[in-house]
Amino acid sequence: MVKKIKLLKEIKKYFSGDVNSPVRSFKSVGMTPIIIKSGSGSKIKTYNSKTYIDYCMSWGALIFGHSNTDIIRAVRNQLSYGTSYGFTNNYEVELAKEISKALPSVEKIRFVNSGTEATMGAVRVARKFTSRNKILKFEGCYHGSSDLLLRTDNSFIVSYNDLESVEKTVKKHYRSIAAVIVEPIAGNMGVILPDKNFLMGLRNICNRYEIILIFDEVITGFRIQYGGAQIKYNIKPDLTCLGKIIGGGFPVGAFGGKKEIMELLAPSGDLYQAGTFSGNPISMIAGLKTLQKLEYADYGLIEGRTEYLCDFIENEAKKNSVDIQINRIGSMFSLFFINKKVYDYVSVKKQNVKKFKKFYKLLFNKSVLFSPSPFESNFISFAHTQEDIEKTIKIFSSVLRRIR
Repeated sequence: MVKKIKLLKEIKKYFSGDVNSPVRSFKSVGMTPIIIKSGSGSKIKTYNSKTYIDYCMSWGALIFGHSNTDIIRAVRNQLSYGTSYGFTNNYEVELAKEISKALPSVEKIRFVNSGTEATMGAVRVARKFTSRNKILKFEGCYHGSSDLLLRTDNSFIVSYNDLESVEKTVKKHYRSIAAVIVEPIAGNMGVILPDKNFLMGLRNICNRYEIILIFDEVITGFRIQYGGAQIKYNIKPDLTCLGKIIGGGFPVGAFGGKKEIMELLAPSGDLYQAGTFSGNPISMIAGLKTLQKLEYADYGLIEGRTEYLCDFIENEAKKNSVDIQINRIGSMFSLFFINKKVYDYVSVKKQNVKKFKKFYKLLFNKSVLFSPSPFESNFISFAHTQEDIEKTIKIFSSVLRRIR
């Protein structure tokens, strides 16, 4: 505890807001940041020696859990050959092959260093291709921390799952709209699933008005199944943004899609985009090993454990007269303290945040680490065992009885 107090003082001295990414502050749940010492499998350990079952999994990046032996071995081997060359390496090519094989819509790809860079690149090339400037995006969806996608003066913002509002906005402004960017499954306002015809509707609207459709699959790519949401729903976007899982726990991003669009990037075109660490061999080998393992992995295993946990929570909540709505797909899930369907940002904001905070603290004190925000997703990895799930279930039973 003394060590943690000392570290917290140093953190306050050096970091704005005490963290390097806002959600890590635990401000949304009325707590202070935790300081991690190590992670192994499904567990994470803090500097004051507390161990938690981790359902954040580095915000979805660690589909095989912390410190996966195969990935660590591959990275350790590469370290002896170099960490960054500043030139093309063979692992870039191999990872690009794996991604293109899994996602046929990605004919050409550009590796970058984060999801934010990926969405920035995709929007820039869409603007160049269409000679238009505006972007249509959805309330509650998050596409990184760049001004390009946070500003509202160059964007039209409509409701997720509301095709009518999309059609109305596009019909009026299509001459200025370069791209529609969407999380095919929203993961940054909690998990929000697309209505049955929503994604196909977007595809049809974009086709009709010659607008670029961008799928932001930074979270969903290779998470809900091999490939991602576009494979599950059989929708082919013009451009795709990737991150998280394709780096195997290391910094990474990528955007790719139709050849005629991607060829506008320098040096084949005149749209300049570059990065010193883009395609670095460490991130590439970690991502390659991850995708090679995932190609033959049983996604049904982690989906089944997610379903098992969520079904129990729903049933236990009913027994204790606690209003909970659980949205889940694959190994992603979110809990909303509300008694109505949650399908867009407006409905997300109606949840009982006060109750979520109480629930979160009780869960945390019993060594279960969920995402510390009512607007984030939780994740189950291949490292989570049935024993982890059963232990979590027992803890939930006691927690739900205390928040009625």
